[in-house]
Amino acid sequence: MNFGFARSFRNAQPAVRPLPAQEAVRRAAAGEITLIDVRDHNEVAQSGKAKGAIHIPLFMLNTKADPRHPEFHPALSTDKPVAVYCASGARSQMAGQALAQFGFSEVYNLGGLFHWQAAGGAIER
Repeated sequence: MNFGFARSFRNAQPAVRPLPAQEAVRRAAAGEITLIDVRDHNEVAQSGKAKGAIHIPLFMLNTKADPRHPEFHPALSTDKPVAVYCASGARSQMAGQALAQFGFSEVYNLGGLFHWQAAGGAIER
């Protein structure tokens, strides 16, 4: 029996897609995308963060990025595209999967802060 599951699964978009850093810089400057830094507090203190990014450490994502939670971050919207980054891209991939499960409609993994900076993205401290 074929219930159509295999076909719909193959056609489904991946929950978290990669985003070239140059595109992230451009879209952030135009206000088209929300950047989320999921690194720990000490990492942000040492290197700064992408200009305009919201800092939500990975361990706080369930609180600050879940629209059903009373501490949902007011600058987030499930209808606006989000790009997540960390130091290398591994934690941001996990964060992106969580955001997709929370109902964010368009989720991207930017990779690491280095990718943002190498593409000309500004850093704020």
